[in-house]
Amino acid sequence: MITRLAILLAGLVLDRLIGDPPWLWRHVRHPVAAMGEAIGALDRILNRPDFTDETRRRAGFFALGLLLLAALLIGGFIAALADAFGALGMIVETLIVAIFLAHKSLVDHVGAVATALRNGGLAEGRRTVAMIIGRDPEQLDQAGIVRAAIESLAENASDGVVAPAFWYLLLGLPGLLAYKMVNTADSMIGHLNAPYRDFGFAVAKLDDILNFVPARLTALLLALAAMFGGNGAAPRLGFSTIVAITRRDAPLHRSPNAGWPETAMAAALGLSVGGPRRYGDLVVDAPQLNPEGRREATPADIARAIALFERAMDVVLAIIAIILVFVVPGVL
Repeated sequence: MITRLAILLAGLVLDRLIGDPPWLWRHVRHPVAAMGEAIGALDRILNRPDFTDETRRRAGFFALGLLLLAALLIGGFIAALADAFGALGMIVETLIVAIFLAHKSLVDHVGAVATALRNGGLAEGRRTVAMIIGRDPEQLDQAGIVRAAIESLAENASDGVVAPAFWYLLLGLPGLLAYKMVNTADSMIGHLNAPYRDFGFAVAKLDDILNFVPARLTALLLALAAMFGGNGAAPRLGFSTIVAITRRDAPLHRSPNAGWPETAMAAALGLSVGGPRRYGDLVVDAPQLNPEGRREATPADIARAIALFERAMDVVLAIIAIILVFVVPGVL
């Protein structure tokens, strides 16, 4: 566990500084892309239109079992190799952990929405935000685009950083790869529309389970981060107030997990997020989260949200460093 903490600390820092360099992935296939190809292949083979709903659901459980088995075996094999090679193995494991985290790429993609709105107006803002959200952006005004980007930042702070770090710390590389496999599968097949409602049922449910603790931990980290540094135009709320608002509104979200970081971030920034949204032809009448906050969000609010997220990650780094520097030597 001590070695894992040190590797996680280094991986978090490396991902924050370098992220996913495009030049590398032009020459080497990204592991998540390979996972996506495996998921897509199983979708084509097992999610057949002539299957009954019950058969599709069973096929989905079978596909999930295969994906999990592959992730656990590959993760265990790499972990065993890393252990065998000592310091060099630790370096390789650190690189793998950094690859499966998404701090810098998340900041870059969300920040690009604010840049697009400032430089290209609504049309460019809609085009850019469509890269990070699943809903139809064509009906969104500037405030709607900003809220969508901030919601995506909050949710992916959990899915893309906190959750993979949590499962790595708990179960090592097998846990990290298994989480990323399930989370990637959920983004591809864990939908409510007809082709995936049954086939993606098992994946969606397991993704909910795996994100249960990380989502609430992310909300806690955002509430803690709000105590450090100013939040610009937001009335500064205390830690206990942000937690109370989050506990009140997060269960209203249609997702059992996404509402927690989204509400915590909204409360910390003095914004109201959520509300009705469109996914293709489907309109979801979702409730507002932190309805006391502002609805008229601006591109400057995206910068404030990114700053809050990065302070939350600073809290994570500080906690790990304190454990390694002060707690571990005392225990040993």
